[in-house]
Amino acid sequence: MSERRVLVVEDEQTIAESIATRLRAEGFSVELAGDGPAAVAAFTARPHDLVVLDIMLPGYDGLEVCRRLQAERAVPVLMLTARDAETDVLVGLAVGADDYLTKPFSMRELVARTHALLRRVDRAAELAALDAEPVGADRLTVDDVEISLAERRVRVDGDEVHLTRTEFDLLVCLASRPRAVLPRDRLLTAVWGWSDGSGSRTVDSHIKALRRKLGGDRIRTVHGVGYAWETSR
Repeated sequence: MSERRVLVVEDEQTIAESIATRLRAEGFSVELAGDGPAAVAAFTARPHDLVVLDIMLPGYDGLEVCRRLQAERAVPVLMLTARDAETDVLVGLAVGADDYLTKPFSMRELVARTHALLRRVDRAAELAALDAEPVGADRLTVDDVEISLAERRVRVDGDEVHLTRTEFDLLVCLASRPRAVLPRDRLLTAVWGWSDGSGSRTVDSHIKALRRKLGGDRIRTVHGVGYAWETSR
């Protein structure tokens, strides 16, 4: 596999250099951008496999950068934020971020999440390559929600709903087992590829984002355990 290229967008030089040094040690090719316009220009000029994106930036903030990058072409985005407000996280997920880390964070966790995001991209590409010879059903329907696995599209009562890569994977995981309670650690393993259970708040944030897009009554919270997809069937 060729060297993966990561764009790190961070205006604090010390943090940017620390991230770049660690990712390069992991075998990634890293490009740095210190503000929003520079990030968009770098992304437009050459392909990147993943973007590590700070939310607080000069020029355009991270949310606007994320919107512009995803409009250019789909790319996994790991968003960094010094703010832990739920609204900031949900807005970031809504504009196309796949995951987030709240500062301060460990470089070990950043590397783990970077690898997990890229594994998910590879897995989706492998599944897409099998479309010419589909195995089993490529469409999942639960009540008025129709999920096309091959096209990675979701329709609710006939109207298409845009989901991020992570939201789609999480939805498929829940909807493929209606009413079954899926623990947070199982969702983390299935969707994010984590096995240590340290990202339960990430699951909660993505569930809230899904509820905002699909309706709050479709996913049931089982306190202290996880979530279940509700159905009238």
